[in-house]
Amino acid sequence: MRRNSSCFTPDMVSPTQKPSVCTNMAAPGRHVGHYMKRNGRFLLCNIEQALGHRSFGCTTAVRQQVAEANKESAESIVIPRKKTWSKEAVLEALASTVGRDPTAYSYQFQDDPYLSPRSAVEFKLYSLSQESGRSAAKYFINSNPKFFTKDFAEPHIPCLMPETVSPCLEEVSEEALKERLNLRKVTAAVDMYDQLVQAGTAVSMETTHSLLDVISFYCDRDPAEEEGPQTEDTESKDQKKRKGNFRRASDFLKFSWKENNNAERIFNLLPERDTRCYSALIRGMVKHEAYAKAFNMYTDMLNNRLTADVHIFNALISAAPEVRDKYHEKWELITELLKQMNEQKIRPNLLTFNSVLKALRRCGFLAKTQALHTLSEMKALGIAPSLASYEHMLAIFHRSGSSGPNGTDLLQEVVAELAETNFTCQDPHDVMFFSCAIRVCLDNKDLELGYKVHSLVEFGENYRLLGDPFNQSVYYGRFFNLLCMMEHIDEVLKWYKRLIPSLYYPNPQGMKDLLQALDTDSRLDLLPSIWKDIKSLGLTNRPDMAEELLSLMTRDNHSPEIQESFAACALDIKSVFDLKFSLEWTNSSLSHVTMLLLRANKTEKAWEMLHLFKSNNRVPSDDLLNSFLSVCRTDDAPQKAVELVQMSAAFCLPTTPQLAKRTLTDFNLTEEQRAILSELEAAGGEPSD
Repeated sequence: MRRNSSCFTPDMVSPTQKPSVCTNMAAPGRHVGHYMKRNGRFLLCNIEQALGHRSFGCTTAVRQQVAEANKESAESIVIPRKKTWSKEAVLEALASTVGRDPTAYSYQFQDDPYLSPRSAVEFKLYSLSQESGRSAAKYFINSNPKFFTKDFAEPHIPCLMPETVSPCLEEVSEEALKERLNLRKVTAAVDMYDQLVQAGTAVSMETTHSLLDVISFYCDRDPAEEEGPQTEDTESKDQKKRKGNFRRASDFLKFSWKENNNAERIFNLLPERDTRCYSALIRGMVKHEAYAKAFNMYTDMLNNRLTADVHIFNALISAAPEVRDKYHEKWELITELLKQMNEQKIRPNLLTFNSVLKALRRCGFLAKTQALHTLSEMKALGIAPSLASYEHMLAIFHRSGSSGPNGTDLLQEVVAELAETNFTCQDPHDVMFFSCAIRVCLDNKDLELGYKVHSLVEFGENYRLLGDPFNQSVYYGRFFNLLCMMEHIDEVLKWYKRLIPSLYYPNPQGMKDLLQALDTDSRLDLLPSIWKDIKSLGLTNRPDMAEELLSLMTRDNHSPEIQESFAACALDIKSVFDLKFSLEWTNSSLSHVTMLLLRANKTEKAWEMLHLFKSNNRVPSDDLLNSFLSVCRTDDAPQKAVELVQMSAAFCLPTTPQLAKRTLTDFNLTEEQRAILSELEAAGGEPSD
């Protein structure tokens, strides 16, 4: 019998032979697997064909809906472009989630809690101290760059590294001249230019323009370094006008334009002079108050058949009020300049119209009419007014006794037009708008308009256009004054907590306005807490402030709880007077403190105050002595009453006989006490030996 090559079946095995394990198990498994695989594929193909030929009634509609949904989803998917984020994007996002803390001091003082200012004077002192220290450190770093070569900052912070403050190129070349111009080395740049001219080296017109710009701007002298000492060759006219402003010393330096300075000398040596050269000198002359020379230079330019640029006209328009005396002459000169500007086809810009409006502020009765025409022309040319434009308009129209529209009407229109607008500084005078606008509201006592102006300040980052700390203090001071004058005391106190001390340090007048607001709404119970704020703000060196507070607390009688708090406040005021030798007791202040102590039943403290009258050469009032005598009657203190009458006699007061008579009537006295009082009554108030 032959064996199959693969395996044996049971029929092939003889009955006497035992089948193997492989024959009994492996063969049936292989055959079953082979048939299942082949028949399974055939069955699967038949099922797919049967399902494909079979149709349902809703198949077409379903497929159409699915196709439309896929089409809509494909059309709605828009792949966005790559977004480029700034390096400060994360910090800006985090900052937007945090609001201003009204109880905290300004951010610049948070690094050193000891230097947390309590008043406007301390704010100015600490701010200038910080700036001085920062400038000193910067000066040391720039003067000794070899000691600061390692950069530990990650990422790199350029402002923390030494700056190049000295020229690196020593050879005589135009590149060395450009380097000195970039470093603002005026004297060195002039010397380098002279050496180039003497060597016969031609200097490009672009470099010459930059040289004339630098010389004219800095009035032919090296600029005073912010870190170094200041010179005294200056005219400080603005220093008297702006006394107390928070500004650097360099802001008050005014240099006069000297005759035949280096700018004029180099200008006269030029073989060819273009408009740019004239522009540098004219603007420099106007900046340094050489107005007549500027107009002469402009006439010379016209004689040379050159056309001016917009910067020349802007400078000359701003200088026009300085070279004419009468109002109509000033306006005629401005009009003539504008006509020449039109003839030379020079398109005015925003600064041109702002210069016209600023000049109109000095044109008297002509200002109103011409200002409206200027604003209309401005809008006709598609030039949007800036905050400086509106500030000039408010200054022109906000005049008492003038007919026509006033500053309030104009400000209403301006605020409605600028609502919810983020401002950017386009003119250096833009920072004066908000303080001028709130002044209009204060003068007209228009609280609603004041709120609208303040909403402009709080929108976005418009608060940055309030200006320097002095202008900010002026704005918030006027706004707080308006609130105290017109708003309910509860709202005033809310604003008081929001503004102080994070944004505003009130001056003595601001605190007096708050005291008057408390008096108007009969909230004198808050006076002790206001006194604590007065102490924290460093206003205790003003005796009129303490007297105002004491007079309000003494004027009326209150509940025992309030009188107790008033007495504690009065004792605190007394301690301030005792510590500060610059404060002197007055009759009213001593009387008020004594009266408050009497009303709170602090007789011993009141008696101590009564002795201060004599030590400070002050005379108590009749009302105070009568009140003191009434308290002695209530406390049944006849000896105190006798001493009071004797003190009145020592001051030679005319009320002494009445006090003696009242004491004799109301008190149980000894014979000795009666004899003393009878003698004082008969003597008419003259002290006995």
